[in-house]
Amino acid sequence: MPNQYGFEGKVALVTGGASGIGAATVERLRAGGADVHVYDLAHGDDVRDPDAIRAAVDALPRLDVLVCAAGVGGDSLHTEDVSDEEWRRVHAINLDGVFFANRAALPKMKENGYGRIVNVASIAGKEGNPMAGAYSSSKAAVVALTKAIGKDVAGSGVLVNCIAPAVIDTPILGQISEEHIAYMTSRIPLGRIGQPEEVASLICFLASDELTFSTGACFDISGGRATY
Repeated sequence: MPNQYGFEGKVALVTGGASGIGAATVERLRAGGADVHVYDLAHGDDVRDPDAIRAAVDALPRLDVLVCAAGVGGDSLHTEDVSDEEWRRVHAINLDGVFFANRAALPKMKENGYGRIVNVASIAGKEGNPMAGAYSSSKAAVVALTKAIGKDVAGSGVLVNCIAPAVIDTPILGQISEEHIAYMTSRIPLGRIGQPEEVASLICFLASDELTFSTGACFDISGGRATY
């Protein structure tokens, strides 16, 4: 039985919560007692729609925890082959979606003097992966955005952090070439792909009352790949 961080009485919203890292996080939050709401394309929700995500947040009685796990891998393409449409699509989901959700959540959290936000970035955002210019840059922007927001709301009771996973066994791998997956796995010293439940464990710590003195930080969960 994994440790539980005590989310009784907490209301959480998880984007991308229907599969992968998001679904594992939803399960663990609920096991800890949280009232978890899922915002996911599988339910007809689109993180690219700022009005829709604001309405989803406004409909909640309160919001204590936001986890932004919605994302897309993008096509594995050499830089010169990335179309304008693909570039914009990946950034709209991976970056705009995180910004819209954070922006919508902050007023409600600040009003209550409490909040925990965890944004899912990627090790690709710190190191850059070949044939993944759009993905890598969008995730680098999530790291920078998290740092900025964390400083922006410091002292309000809202703590904002992000995580940088290496390759994790989720449906997003179906969007990536075998060559790309092999490259990413070969760079992991522990020699394997991570599991969603392992990532959810870190997310739930960062979303809990146990976290008290970290904001605007990026936490690696990379099997040893990360070097800074």
